[in-house]
Amino acid sequence: MSGSSSAVSGAAPCRFAHYFVICGIDTETGLEPDELAGENFEQSPLKRTFKSKVLARYPENLEWNPFDQDAVNMLCMPKGLSFRTQADKRDPQFHSFIITKEDGSRMYGFVHTFYEEVTSPQICSAMQTLYQMHNAEHASANPPSSSSSSSSSSSSSMDSLASSLDEADSPTSSSASASSSRAAGGYDSTRDTLYVSKALCLITPMPFMNACRQFLSQLHRAVTAETAPPLPLESYVHNILYEVPLPAPGRTLKFHGVYEPIVCQRPGLGELPLADFPLAEAFSLLGVENLVQVFTCTLLEMQILLYSEDYQRLMTVAESITTLLFPFQWQHVYVPILPASLLHFLDAPVPYLMGLQSKEGTDRSKLELPQEANLCFVDIDNHYIELPEDFPQFPNKTEFIQEVSEVLQGFGISASRGAPPRTGSSLGSNPSTPSRERKTVALQQLEDDGRNGNLAGEDLAVLELLQGNATLERLQALTKRTGVTVARVDALRAGVKAQVTGDRQGSRTAAEEEELRNAKLTVQLREVFASRFTTMFADYEAFVIQSAPDLESWLTNREQMHNFDKASFLSDQPEPYLPFLSHFIETQMFATFIDNKIMSQWEEKETLLRVFDTRIDKARLYNVRAPSLRSSSYQRCSILKESAQTIEQRLMKIDHTAIHPHLLDMKIGQGKYEQGFFPKLQADVLNTGPTNNKWSHRTMTAQRRKDRHRQQTEHLNLDNDLKEKYMQEARGLGKNLRQPKLSDLSPAVIAQTNWKFVEGLLKECRMKTKRMLVEKMGREAVELGHGEANITGLEENTLIASLCDLLERIWSHGLQVKQGKSALWSHLLHYQSREEKLEQQQTDSPSSYVPERRKSDSSISMPYLRLSLIQDMRHIQSMSEIKTDVGRARAWIRLSLEKKVLSQHLKQLLSRQALTKKLYKRYAFLRCEEEKEQFLFHLLSLNTVDYFCFTSVFTTIMIPYRVVIIPIKKLSNAMTTSNPWVCVSGELGDSGIMQIPKNVLEMAFDSAFRPHTHIYALFKCQNLGKLTTVQLGHDNAGLLAKWLVDCVVVRNEITGHTYRFPCGRWLGKGVDDGSLERVLIGELMVPGSEDESGRGCRTPPLQRSPSQTRRISITSLSGRGCKPTSGQIQEAIGEAVNNIVKHFHKPEKERGSLTVLLCGENSLVAALEQFFHHGFKSARLFQKTVFVWDFVEKAVAYIESADQMGDLQETGGMTCQSLCHYINAINSTPRNIGKDGKFQLLVCLGARDRLLPQWLPLLVECPVIQQMYEDTALLRDRTTVNALIGVLETLHDFPITLESSLVKGIDL
Repeated sequence: MSGSSSAVSGAAPCRFAHYFVICGIDTETGLEPDELAGENFEQSPLKRTFKSKVLARYPENLEWNPFDQDAVNMLCMPKGLSFRTQADKRDPQFHSFIITKEDGSRMYGFVHTFYEEVTSPQICSAMQTLYQMHNAEHASANPPSSSSSSSSSSSSSMDSLASSLDEADSPTSSSASASSSRAAGGYDSTRDTLYVSKALCLITPMPFMNACRQFLSQLHRAVTAETAPPLPLESYVHNILYEVPLPAPGRTLKFHGVYEPIVCQRPGLGELPLADFPLAEAFSLLGVENLVQVFTCTLLEMQILLYSEDYQRLMTVAESITTLLFPFQWQHVYVPILPASLLHFLDAPVPYLMGLQSKEGTDRSKLELPQEANLCFVDIDNHYIELPEDFPQFPNKTEFIQEVSEVLQGFGISASRGAPPRTGSSLGSNPSTPSRERKTVALQQLEDDGRNGNLAGEDLAVLELLQGNATLERLQALTKRTGVTVARVDALRAGVKAQVTGDRQGSRTAAEEEELRNAKLTVQLREVFASRFTTMFADYEAFVIQSAPDLESWLTNREQMHNFDKASFLSDQPEPYLPFLSHFIETQMFATFIDNKIMSQWEEKETLLRVFDTRIDKARLYNVRAPSLRSSSYQRCSILKESAQTIEQRLMKIDHTAIHPHLLDMKIGQGKYEQGFFPKLQADVLNTGPTNNKWSHRTMTAQRRKDRHRQQTEHLNLDNDLKEKYMQEARGLGKNLRQPKLSDLSPAVIAQTNWKFVEGLLKECRMKTKRMLVEKMGREAVELGHGEANITGLEENTLIASLCDLLERIWSHGLQVKQGKSALWSHLLHYQSREEKLEQQQTDSPSSYVPERRKSDSSISMPYLRLSLIQDMRHIQSMSEIKTDVGRARAWIRLSLEKKVLSQHLKQLLSRQALTKKLYKRYAFLRCEEEKEQFLFHLLSLNTVDYFCFTSVFTTIMIPYRVVIIPIKKLSNAMTTSNPWVCVSGELGDSGIMQIPKNVLEMAFDSAFRPHTHIYALFKCQNLGKLTTVQLGHDNAGLLAKWLVDCVVVRNEITGHTYRFPCGRWLGKGVDDGSLERVLIGELMVPGSEDESGRGCRTPPLQRSPSQTRRISITSLSGRGCKPTSGQIQEAIGEAVNNIVKHFHKPEKERGSLTVLLCGENSLVAALEQFFHHGFKSARLFQKTVFVWDFVEKAVAYIESADQMGDLQETGGMTCQSLCHYINAINSTPRNIGKDGKFQLLVCLGARDRLLPQWLPLLVECPVIQQMYEDTALLRDRTTVNALIGVLETLHDFPITLESSLVKGIDL
């Protein structure tokens, strides 16, 4: 700001009110219909909307706070002018509004609307003419029925929204004017008096609602009173604009209205910031549980739409919710009262909190909103809410609701439900005076509440009678002399005396009492909410990452910075909190909170942050606990009494009294009083303030001191505009579009706003996909310097849910006509019906469209899986578990993401341009070609990582799996006469044993045209999750009962995930190790060439399963000359054990398959097999193959015979017994698993039951070892064996559980 205005700006923040505004009808321009509020010619002229104008404003303009005329006019009279006749109710109404500026700062408006008689003959005759035209039209037309269909025939969902809101007002609707006689005759200027609404408004920098309400009400009373007010009205307006300062923090201010003094207080620096809206009213309107649910939706930055007939209710609920967010702040569009002309703004594809006025009798079902997938709809008048699908609950919700309810009950307010449903006679039945009736009800509750020591209604009447009534004074003296005690009257009299002597403590008026009670209740409710956040985020500072050396470099690189260690923070939280917290820490409000924390190193702390940090420090003093001891037990708020006492004490004593209103230097004859009419005020005296104010000088000095301090500390050459620009960019869309531009509603401005939305959506898409990639790429990303190493399933789910929400918002932007709650699914259904028609037309022609097919691995003959958007939709449509369109759209996104075709599918969907044009307006995101291409490109980047977001979420659905058993390609070995069977297992369960019928054998040819047989089987079972093992076997029947299998391939036919289970072994008696069944360990196949599968930018590959070279007998091992060295073997064992230890150190949901680590490639079994093979005497010529299991069996036979002879007492009989018991159990299993399979089973059982280190010495000390092992064998080297025992003992700390496919049939 320039130096010249510094003096003015010095006083700027210190005025109580900045502007006094009068809005109403401009008699010169006459009646102008308000087209922006929707066509409403069907309605009677008295019910139509006419344009209002700002008639006067004082002062004309302030340099530090320019007056926004359009916005103020629109929010003072959101519906425009309203006409009445003497037959209608004309009670005054009060409402407030808020204007959010581009920098996020707020101005509050408080409006008192009343009805004033129309004196202009032109306006009266214009209204008469409109009525005559209206009646003529209705007489000539048939009985009206057209209005009822206006919503269905509307071309745009927004138009239908406007028409559905207007419908209720049409004369055909059931709730039309009660005065039917007048409806027939209309307005007649000879018979009726015409009244029009006028609004008085104060615009203030802080929300002192009660004080402004009282001031405006007294001002209006002065106009309607029979006698003129003590001073001209200019004196009171001048006083509040220029002579009443803002109360200092922690102080109370008294200033004077027309008739009574007004008191307001401001919280101290360490207290919760000012909130003057009655929280109790919000709770009683919605009920505690509903309000907590809406509060949760707000924290998760969903779209919140409030709906009520009463503007003040909209404002009260909106401000109550945002007040309770402390220490966080709502960062998105915030319009508690949405003027009728701005209905198109509900199309905004961003989180918003808006209030929409309902017309009397309008039903929720008629309200068509552009997007509802992520909408929380709050019907305030009917006390009910509609919530978005599956969002996480607030932590400790039940105990939290209980605590809030107890606070309300302490003040005599029922918390078990919302306010009672409306009936004809109950609250709210008369829409014109809800605020007054509500006040009466509140007063009634107050009076009936004995615990507060309030005076009941009749006592108040007696008290009024007593004041200055001599007859009653004598009567009371008489009763005393006759001995009759009138204790209540005595008490009242004492109260009156106390009031006369100025003892405020003795007796406050009922209004003061109510104000105090409301203030105490509000602060206690806020403390309960604030206390939850203090508990949940007590250790947040430990996870803030301070990485920049100075503010400038931090602002410049804000987008690339990693500011908060989310994974560590979540791992430190109690399990029940995680679903909520993982979503919440992804929000804009949390990001801004952390930004403010980081910036507080270089700048003064933001107010909310300062108060919050102080509270955390205070809590630490009283409650020292280690961060690791986080518990989910509920901690109640401990400072409720204290906070209420602070408020009470502050209201008891007045710290500052403002200058009294006084006569101004006005010309004689000005400020003339005319009862019932608000006069035209004198602009010359109201446009400039006094120059000699004590407090304005004082605050200017303080401001100068502050400016000097800021200049001294400002060692950065970063000007504020640049900083604001960086911050806006850093915080994305939030700051730019806090509130729609209310001033200019030309098509160009609307287009510009929509363009901002398009840019914002694209940016959000870029940020989200980048975040998903960085989180998912794990170790690779960390090596590249991007943040933490692990993404938890919880976080992944949160990020995907957030992507689903973004896609829904993109698809609902600029919709022509809304169908169903999910815009994306609606578009997909349109596409599906078109494509299915085309398919039917093309079935006859031979040159029909060939669908794209997903390539499968060249070495594996798996039938092609057709890649089809429609097919994926059909899969989703067949899932009976999903009941709603929003659910189907989310499932479809998850499935496409898992199949890596999301970008491709959406590109295909949008390629039908005629359909997109039909469904979307020109400004819609999906019709901005360049942005759409970039958006699809960002989504394409997600194909570089593997997601299981469909498989892991829909765990109960039935999935078809295709199994292919591929023999090694020699015809003689490939054919088998036996009956094969297979059992597929995954992380979620197994398929059970499935016999493969003989007729599925299929002849195929390899590249050298050698025939070989594949066995195909297709089966359906409940989702198995990620596949881990396949058990493969046969029944040994027929002549060709030996079978050499290369591998088994299993494909999930919905997601297309294909798993390969290598075998490379014989199944048959008398061949290989004699096994008729094998347990094979799986690996997920990566589409594309095998040699590239491990490279490039993708998730680190899963543990690879055994390659076929390892799982073969020792003879071939030695024959191939691929024996590993002793060093390599020891390293392999260390690595295998290390992998198992790492597995258990991961969060439980992230561990993956333990079976792969125990039995796969580079697993514990593989490493121990190599250890036992080292130095093993290989088979001699003409002798049969010898296996490690043969050595184990011989050792056990020796141990058992030694045990019978009693030689084993020294070495520990129990260990020997356990080894023998396990080996006999494995040998006696009904399964035909072969010798290598038995060794694998022994290792797995030994690891599970912590017996391996005890068994090893027994095998080493057994004399059989000398016959079967060379002297150089590792097993005969005591040092190496002891080292191995030590390594295996590290596994004792972990609970190893074995998959059922491994231990089936073992009876221990």
